[in-house]
Amino acid sequence: MDNRDPRRNDWVEDAKAEMSGMAKGGLNHPSTKPVLAGAAIGALAGALLPVVTLPLGAIAGAGYAFYNRIKK
Repeated sequence: MDNRDPRRNDWVEDAKAEMSGMAKGGLNHPSTKPVLAGAAIGALAGALLPVVTLPLGAIAGAGYAFYNRIKK
């Protein structure tokens, strides 16, 4: 019996396809620039907030932007 949520597999497959497309397309891919902008905003937030560091902020910002691109 398979108890896995079928929506999860769709999200994972969408993320794989999007990441692969970004890797192949580089800056020409439509998702690359928003994800890089999210990373820049996260890094800026990391610089301004006392607990969050630049790399952590950049990763969080890129992850958030990537997630927003995938869920649409």
